[in-house]
Amino acid sequence: MKVILTADVAKLGNRGTLVEVSEGYARNYLLPRGLAVEATAGRLKELDLEKKRREKKENQELENARRQAARLDGAVVKITTRAGETGKLFGSVTNKEIAEAIKNTFQISLDRRKIDLKEPIKALGSYEVTLKLHPTVQAHLRVQVVAEGS
Repeated sequence: MKVILTADVAKLGNRGTLVEVSEGYARNYLLPRGLAVEATAGRLKELDLEKKRREKKENQELENARRQAARLDGAVVKITTRAGETGKLFGSVTNKEIAEAIKNTFQISLDRRKIDLKEPIKALGSYEVTLKLHPTVQAHLRVQVVAEGS
């Protein structure tokens, strides 16, 4: 019997996958638990439409990430913070503050988790930061940390 999975099922497949299973497994396990629906012509068309929508959305996300990478790659973001006389910061500069600086400077809203910062910045200076905008798209950004009043 052919069924379309409505949820991820271990050792069988992921959501939206068309699979061939035994009649008993489908009727006694998958269908009653809502893990699958019977594959009819109408549902197969729905599945195709859903796949096309998903592909279109993924392509738009990839294109958007490439546009953002083109704008941000090699750019410089300046962050002003309080620091001691030795150049050591009072506190640190985190990826959240870098995301806010990118938003203020470039009007690009980024999730802080997309900013790859090995450890928080704790001293004045210039630092290279990697932005993971998409699984296949990365950009490198220079963050300049300067003391207040300078």
